[in-house]
Amino acid sequence: VKEFNVIAQDLSSYGIDIYGRMALAELIDRMAGIKGVEWIRLHYAYPAQFPMEIADVMARRPNVCKYIDIALQHISDPVLKAMRRHIDAAGTRALLAELRKRVPGIHIRTTLMVGFPGEGETEFDELIDFVKEQRFERMGAFAYCEEDDTFAAQNLADSIPDRVKQDRLSRLMALQEQISLEKQEEKIGNTLKVLIDREEDDYYVGRTEWDSPEVDPEVLVKKTRKLQRGGFCNVRVVQAFPFELIAEIV
Repeated sequence: VKEFNVIAQDLSSYGIDIYGRMALAELIDRMAGIKGVEWIRLHYAYPAQFPMEIADVMARRPNVCKYIDIALQHISDPVLKAMRRHIDAAGTRALLAELRKRVPGIHIRTTLMVGFPGEGETEFDELIDFVKEQRFERMGAFAYCEEDDTFAAQNLADSIPDRVKQDRLSRLMALQEQISLEKQEEKIGNTLKVLIDREEDDYYVGRTEWDSPEVDPEVLVKKTRKLQRGGFCNVRVVQAFPFELIAEIV
């Protein structure tokens, strides 16, 4: 096994139940020291009380992918408060700036929600402006849907019409698709390390350190020589699409 995707509902809190303290940075540092471990990728960190020590491990350890999945949900302070996210817009921006400062080249993946109770056009416009400002390398979004037994379902009226939610979702994802294309085009001409996942008729399909399985972009590698599934190779990017790169074996 060469790639580890470390996943938890709240990865930031690793260690609290075991040691009484946050210990994610220590865990990942120890994993990175295991012979043969080539990629470690982190998923579902929580923005409040984020263990910034993990950024230092990421910067220092070459086999810890410069990638983190951190669900921000929103940026409007009233919406964040209603969601009980325990962080405000200023804290969110400070966190993202510090991550990018400590880990140059990091790809941040996030998930955002539209249509949460209380989100008006002003709050949605704030979310759009935030995405334009941050230009996330990876982003997903979904429309709020009331879930039984949650605080929101029990205390907040789901009063935003579905058509409004879907319109906001479409506008947000259209914006992100353009940002994704521009971010992908920046990689044209670069040589990247790719892990090969599968073989198709005309291409091998792989991923970079910035691409988690099934949810992130893929790299289509032209078949000029035999590659092995589960192996790594260096490729040069020759063409870019919002969610795919076309590459040639170096």
